[in-house]
Amino acid sequence: MTPATFKFRFTVAAAAVLASAAMLAAPAAHAAWEPTKPVEFVVPAGTGGGADQMARLIQGIVVKHNLMKQPLVVVNKSGGAGAEGFLDVKNAKGDPHKIVVTLSNLFTTPMATGVPFNWRDMTPVSMMALDNFVLWVNAEKPYKSAKEYFDAVKAAGPSKMKMGGTGSKQEDQILTVGIEKATGTKFIYVPFKGGGEVAVQLVGGHVDSSVNNPAEAVAQWRAGKLRALCVFDANRMPYKAKVTDTQSWGDVPTCKEAGVPTEYTMLRGIFMPAGVTKEQTDYYNGLLKKVRDTPEWKEYMEKGAFNQTSMDGEKFQAWLGAAEQKHRELMKEAGFMAK
Repeated sequence: MTPATFKFRFTVAAAAVLASAAMLAAPAAHAAWEPTKPVEFVVPAGTGGGADQMARLIQGIVVKHNLMKQPLVVVNKSGGAGAEGFLDVKNAKGDPHKIVVTLSNLFTTPMATGVPFNWRDMTPVSMMALDNFVLWVNAEKPYKSAKEYFDAVKAAGPSKMKMGGTGSKQEDQILTVGIEKATGTKFIYVPFKGGGEVAVQLVGGHVDSSVNNPAEAVAQWRAGKLRALCVFDANRMPYKAKVTDTQSWGDVPTCKEAGVPTEYTMLRGIFMPAGVTKEQTDYYNGLLKKVRDTPEWKEYMEKGAFNQTSMDGEKFQAWLGAAEQKHRELMKEAGFMAK
C-alpha cells in the first residue's frame, strides 16, 4: 500500500468516525425543549369553578398518562376577579415553567377594573374548548320556551324579574345585558360567588332564571328541578345521550331558534408568559393535543356539553383579537368599563 493510498483510506475512515459521532451527538444537541423543573399551572379563579375543574382535570390526565416528566402544580390566584393570576403571569416574562388557564375574564377583568393587563401581555398557546351558556328556569314554573319566559318578563314590567349569575361585570352579567337588548326586557341582576350557588338559588326560587354553564346546573336538571330553555351558541350542542328522562343536551334549542338572537360562548384557553420561545410553546401545544386525545377529556367535554372548538397559532391570535373587540363593545354598552 502506498503512503498516498494509506493516507486516503485513513482520511475516509476518520471522516466516517467523525460523521458517526456527529450523528450520535445530534439528538442531544437538537433535542426538543421540555420542562426541567415543576410547572406552575395558574388558575385566575377560585376553587371548584369551571376554570379550576379544567386545570385539575388536565393535571390528572397528565399524571395518569405520564405525559410530562416534571410535576404540573395547580395554583389558584383569584384575587381581583382573576387579576392576581393574570398579573402573576405577566410578571413572569420568559418563564417557560408557568402556564395559565383562561376564561373570558381575560378580557372583562382589565376592562372593568382598569388593571394594567391585556391578553397580549402573555403568549397564547391553545384554545381548549368554548364553554356554553344555557338559559335556565325553575322546573315548577310554567315556561316551556324562551319566548314564553321573555314574554312573561315583559308582562311583569321592567326590573321585576331576577336573573342570577356568577360575579358582577363578568360573563353572566354581560350576557344578561345582551339578552335585555335582544328581547326588550330589563332584569334585576343578582350576583353570586359561583355557578353552583346560582343553581341552588334558582331551585329555591330566589331568582327567576340564570345563564349558567351546563356543568354548573346539570345535577339539578337531571333531578327535574330546573328546565333548560335554550343555549346561547350558534348551533345546538351535539350530545345525544339522555341526561334527563326525556332530554339530551342536543334537544335544547339554540336561543336564536327560540327567537332570541343572542350568542355568547366563553373561552377555555391556555397561555404562557410573554417572551418564551416557539420551541417552548410548541412543547405545551403538543402536550395539550395529547390531553385532548384521551378518553377522560372526551368524557369531560360531553358531560359539560362543551363546544369542542380548539385552535392555536395565528388562528387563535385572530380569534382573541375579535373576541376582545366584542367584549369591549358589550362592556361599553352595559356601562361596565372602568372610569
